[in-house]
Order: sequence, then structure tokens, then C-alpha cells
Amino acid sequence: MTMTAINPHTGEKLREYATLSAEQTQAAIARAHQTFQSYRRTSFAERAGWLNRAADLLEERQESLAQLATNEMGKTLESARQEVQKCARVCRYYAEHAEDFLATQPAQTDAERAEVRYLPLGVILAVMPWNFPFWQVFRFAAPTLMAGNTTLLKHASNVPGCAVAIEEIFRDAGLPQGAFQTLLIGSRDVEAVLRDDRVKAVSLTGSEGAGRAVSSTAGDTLKPALMELGGSDPFIVMPSADLDEAVRSAVSARTINNGQSCIAAKRFLVHQDIYGAFRDRFVAAMRELKMGDPINEQTDIGPLATAQIRDDLHAQVQDAVSKGARLLLGGEVPQGSGYAYPATVLENLSPKMAVWSEETFGPVASLYQIADIDEAITLANATRFGLSSSAWTNDPAEQERFIQDLEAGATFLNSVTVSDPRLPFGGVKASGFGRELGREGILEFVNVKAVSVGAAQSHAGSRTE
Repeated sequence: MTMTAINPHTGEKLREYATLSAEQTQAAIARAHQTFQSYRRTSFAERAGWLNRAADLLEERQESLAQLATNEMGKTLESARQEVQKCARVCRYYAEHAEDFLATQPAQTDAERAEVRYLPLGVILAVMPWNFPFWQVFRFAAPTLMAGNTTLLKHASNVPGCAVAIEEIFRDAGLPQGAFQTLLIGSRDVEAVLRDDRVKAVSLTGSEGAGRAVSSTAGDTLKPALMELGGSDPFIVMPSADLDEAVRSAVSARTINNGQSCIAAKRFLVHQDIYGAFRDRFVAAMRELKMGDPINEQTDIGPLATAQIRDDLHAQVQDAVSKGARLLLGGEVPQGSGYAYPATVLENLSPKMAVWSEETFGPVASLYQIADIDEAITLANATRFGLSSSAWTNDPAEQERFIQDLEAGATFLNSVTVSDPRLPFGGVKASGFGRELGREGILEFVNVKAVSVGAAQSHAGSRTE
């Protein structure tokens, strides 16, 4: 069996990769488990050395890695370069901070000595998506490896070259054999890996469907799971906002990664007093974006990753228009090869349309006019998703309302939502559970162990739970 990498700009086959047999997959799990027995006892200084070396290699190989990502999934070359740089930063962040994050914490009890220790769990499985083929993996791997776990990566089948390149980076950085391994396997093989007793937990970034399937298996086997799923993030603009900055940021927030980002702004909720001005400037700015070959430095929007993603997105747009939405820009599949889709803007939307309730994974923006902050919050929360949110206002009272009342894993005020190694990242509702990044991220896959030594004399006979 093979996996085939296809260039989404041309539709041409790039390369075929041999997938692992069941026996090879079992051998990889065995290596990861065996390596864990010694890797868990390595020092933070040793692990930091390997992670810092991985960061060096990412920077040294930036151009080739960026071109690989662009060729396999279609992101613009400059955005791919930035992604590789961000991976280096997350490696260095956890190399520097992991020991402090996992330092033994003294506790005050009746015992002679009590403390809390943070110990590694074992082999952790990562099921990762194609849209940020390096960043999604490194933001999982850096804290997980620094915590003393070993890792198995099941990457998306359309970015096999990126998956292989990541394993090469960790190997060349000097990590022990078996500490990080790529499994070139299909989605149907994930359940068997997760059910293996040697695999102790799973982290998944992906679709709702994948999240339900993998979290169900994790629940059935009583294993910890972290789920980062889809999003339909609101971008709220109130009258006190800097309108020029809000428009500029809105365009960037909707078209980042060709619009294929879980935390991309997708629903634009604009106060009625400024709606017309925002809409006209936003549409004009979206019209100026250049669509084309992602390798070309002048391109703003490259192709979508697969034909299916493009076709599904176009079907959502057609559904909205057929049910009364007004198409302000785009909405037509370009002629020629590849999976391009233009910047598209819709208004006059209603709950009967798919775009109202579904995630739009591509450069399609939905505009909504709101009367006040109460309607903004109600509409922002009227979704099963809750990944992130962005609100634009210079009114302190409105800012506090948004922080308190928006149902999301993050709220960014007067800025675009981004993931940052220094902040926890994750969602609520159908956007998943658990947190990556920050101190919270490294605590997801450790055993938080209570330690008690001896007992105070007056309580030595007490034996209650």
C-alpha cells in the first residue's frame, strides 16, 4: 500500500510513500515503549539539548521544509516559512521552561513530607491534520518529549513528506531511536494503535468526525485524550473600534493559510452603525488579494488542499445563495487544474443555510449585522463550536463583557487570534477539550502524582479515604 502526495495547485502527483504493515506498526510501538523505559530517566538538560538542536535544524532547513509544505498542501511559501520558524520557537520555549513547569511542588499536610510530582505517562499517540503540517506536530511534540514521554505520529495522508521530514529532524537532532516515530498508516489503523496497552494517551487535531471516533476509543480504553477540533470563530466589530485596523485584520484573519485554519475568523459580526463602511472596505480589500501559485512570492491565496475540500466549500456557498444569501464577491470555481477557490464574501445569511452552522474551511467570509453587544454575544455563541473569538472595541465595559460572556477557549481583543507557545490553546463545546501550549499544555500528558512520606504522630491511626 502507498500514500500519494499531490500538488494541489497543479493536481499532479509528487511522490508515493510506502505505508507500514501491521507488523511494522507493532514494531514501532514496541520501540517506542522500550525507549520510554530509558528516555523517562533522561534529564531535562539532555532533553533540552535535543529540542534546541531540533530548533537549529528547523532553521537550517527552513527553505526546503517550507517548499515541501507548499507543494503538498498549498499554503503560500512565505506562510510556510513562518510556520517552520514558529516550530523552532516552540522547541526552544519548552526546552527553556519545561523543568520549571514540571518542578516538584511541596504541599502542606500532616505528613512528615508531602509533595506533588509530574511524571511522564509513556507512549503518546498524535493524530495530526494537514493544514499546518509542521506546527500542529511540533506544538504537540515539544512539550510531550520534554515531559519524558515517547511519541508516535499518525499524520494526514496528504502530507506524508512532511511527516517523514519531521521524524528526520528529531533523529538528526540526536533523540534516542524510538523517542519520535512517524507511522505512515491510514485512518482505519488508528484504533488498533490506540487500543494497544503500550500506548497510554492520544492527542488529536482534526475534524469533529475524527474527534468523535478517536475520543470514543480513548474513552472505551480509559486513556487520556486531548481534542482540538473545528471552529467557527466570531470576529466582532463595535463602533469604538479602529475601523481601518479592524478591516485590515479581518482580511488577514479570514484568509490565513488560504482560509484553512480552525482559528481563522469565519463569522464577521459588525455593529449596524458601521456595518456599511466595514462591508465596503472589507470586500474591496478581499478583491485585491492575488490568487495563484503558492510558490510565487506575490500570491496571497493558494489552492485548497484537496478537490474534496474545494467542492465541499463551494457547495456551502451555493447552498447559501440558493436560500437567499447575497454574494458580494467570489463564489465561482476557477477554470484549470488544481483546487483554487477565490476570496468570497456573503451577507444576508439565515439559520437555514449550511454556512450558518457549519465550519467553512476556505476563504469564505460570512457578514452579519448586529444591533448591540447583547445581539453580538448571542449570535457569537449561537454555534456548537467554541474555539476562539476576536472582538474589536475600545470600550472597557464591552471588552469585559466579551471576555466573560463569549463561549470560547480564547478571546483576543483588538487583535487577530493566534496560537502562542506562552498561552494555553484549545476550545470548548464541539471544538474539543484539553489544552495545548503554555504550562497547561505540558501537564496534559503527565501523571500528577501525590507523594506523602510518613505521618504526623497524632494522625497515625487515622485511615479514612
